[in-house]
Amino acid sequence: MTRTHLTQERAPCGRVVDGDRSQEDDFEGLRFDDTQYACGCRRTRHEFHDGSLRIRTIRHDGKVLLDEHSGDHEA
Repeated sequence: MTRTHLTQERAPCGRVVDGDRSQEDDFEGLRFDDTQYACGCRRTRHEFHDGSLRIRTIRHDGKVLLDEHSGDHEA
């Protein structure tokens, strides 16, 4: 797993804040990329072994701005 501290990134709510990004890859098709912003917003991108993808963007107040699924995987 790789963790990176971000500075002055634009969060989904539009604020420019710091954040932390975690990336994990098993090099066989499973990849997780999660970013948590200081304001509380969150962005996730998960790719699964079967090729499906789930992308979610959640604003700091809990409102889901984006929730996309591809393929047959139920997350």
